[in-house]
Amino acid sequence: MTTPITDTAETPVLPAAETVKPANVKEILAYLVKQYPLCFAADENVKPLKVGIFQDLAQRLDENSQLSKTQLRQALRVYTSSWRYLDATKEGVARVDLEGQPAEVIDAQQAEHAAKLLAESKQKAAEKRKIKNQEQRAKQQAVKSIVTTTEKKKPNKNGIKGSKSDKPAVTPKTANVKADKSAEQVSLTMIDASQLAVGKKVLVKLGLTPMPATIREVNLPDVTVELGSGMVIKTRQESLYQV
Repeated sequence: MTTPITDTAETPVLPAAETVKPANVKEILAYLVKQYPLCFAADENVKPLKVGIFQDLAQRLDENSQLSKTQLRQALRVYTSSWRYLDATKEGVARVDLEGQPAEVIDAQQAEHAAKLLAESKQKAAEKRKIKNQEQRAKQQAVKSIVTTTEKKKPNKNGIKGSKSDKPAVTPKTANVKADKSAEQVSLTMIDASQLAVGKKVLVKLGLTPMPATIREVNLPDVTVELGSGMVIKTRQESLYQV
């Protein structure tokens, strides 16, 4: 009796060494790049995918328990929203199927939509970097202020009479200023969460000195404020006081 030959070329089967289920989107995309190198790419050679590629993949991987449809859909969403993919989606470029064969051609409307998404994504990334840099500068200034204050309070180890560190020039005027600052620190009243509102004038404590600011965004426990200098920083509710 002759054993019939079954064609299994259309259904990719994971090798025995790769039977571990992908744990995240990165591993899923790496698997797709390896299984379909003419369709998916991990470098600048990204090509627009055929419309309906999800259904094609779902059918190919139907008997492969390594990937669920939810994982596959999430991985495709990440892949098609990357900057390389959006940049490759241009008018007149042919999409590709799983074998890398040309499919439908991208029209002007699709290319314009991809360009818009790419610009919005880059703008959001730039805004995040700007806010992060502002927060880092604010923290550095606060630390610098604390270090400077600490150094001024260090005693004169040399014990030489008349040295700068041994003779703080206390005049009635400076004494009054210090008294006013102490009174200001004592009278600070922390703002309750119910009082936080966009546009409200507050005092934000950076280092040892409270500074006037205006609330721009409330997302407890974080609050974004704008200082008088125009700098926007993110701080905690407990660092805010009533004016």
